[in-house]
Amino acid sequence: MLKFQLMTEKNRREATYIERRRIQEEERKKRLFNPKLRLIGIDTEALKSQVDQRKRLNLEEKRIDRIFEDQSKKADQIAVALDQKEKEERKKLQKEINDFRKNFQKPEDRREFDLNDPRYLKKQLPCRVDDEDPRLGLSSAQKFEGEDLVSDQRQKLQKKQFRAWLDQQLLEKEQAENERKMAELAYKAAVIAQDQRALELDNLEKVCRKKLDEAATRYNLALAEEKYKINSKKKQQTAEDNSAEIYNALTSDLLTENPEVSQSNMGPGKKIASLYKGMSDDEKLQIRQEQLLQIQETMKKKEYEKRMNKEFEDYLHGIHKSIHLMDLENQQKEREERRKIAEENMRLAEEQRSRNNFLNRVVYANRATEEYFEQFNKTTR
Repeated sequence: MLKFQLMTEKNRREATYIERRRIQEEERKKRLFNPKLRLIGIDTEALKSQVDQRKRLNLEEKRIDRIFEDQSKKADQIAVALDQKEKEERKKLQKEINDFRKNFQKPEDRREFDLNDPRYLKKQLPCRVDDEDPRLGLSSAQKFEGEDLVSDQRQKLQKKQFRAWLDQQLLEKEQAENERKMAELAYKAAVIAQDQRALELDNLEKVCRKKLDEAATRYNLALAEEKYKINSKKKQQTAEDNSAEIYNALTSDLLTENPEVSQSNMGPGKKIASLYKGMSDDEKLQIRQEQLLQIQETMKKKEYEKRMNKEFEDYLHGIHKSIHLMDLENQQKEREERRKIAEENMRLAEEQRSRNNFLNRVVYANRATEEYFEQFNKTTR
């Protein structure tokens, strides 16, 4: 039993490598020791069908990707248009806010403007204008009094001024809120109007397309009707032309077989091939006489050829007889040679038999068993 807990990492890698090589060797045996696969080969039709199927799948995937890209482009264009529209609306709203701040929220109208006024020193009054100047305090070294005689009036005035500031801020805040709501309502109304305008344009485009389709249909129907009339007129004209051609053919010299029209102007024996309809009786009789003469000449030639053939056959018979005698003589020589060769072969066979007996009994006494031959052709290497 193996103790795997005692194996090192190197032993595990070697065992894994050996197992992988063993599996590869078994797969290689299946491929090489399979005579059908080794001699016939692989199924090319199946591979071709797989390649075609893969190509179709690739084309379908490309078509789906192209459709998805088109949809993505359209969605991106719509998103870009909406984003541009939103940016324009935000820009317009920001401009209105800046105009409102410029016209109704000026820096000089703020409560703390006197603390940040760059012209504060230029607007400041002298240290003392008169004895009733409320700015003259105990540390001013301008007026020395034991108490502030106008403190009540000053406090009332401050309270009144503070209340006025509060009322003004509330009023400005309410106005700003109303203007913001009005701006939002105006923005929503503008968006709804734009959407309504887009729907109206879409409906108008559909109506225009429908009218264009109807006009195209009417135009196509008119073209079809005109084409039908032209074809009908052409068919009628063709029928009339065919009737005239048939009549002219029936009444022509070609079908009436007029022998006079076949005479050519090139000479008395010349004929017009397209109008020639056959030979006369005299011409046929003359041709028959010529054929009889040709038959007699042919018979004479055949008799001459027959006589020559007989002479040639007699010559060939003499040659064959000479050849037969020479063949008999050659056969006698070949039999003598075969007899000598057989005697030599018997002598050599006896020598070989003696040599094999010597090798089997003395030299090759220790022969290989079946186990020796079975150890081959077991692996693919």
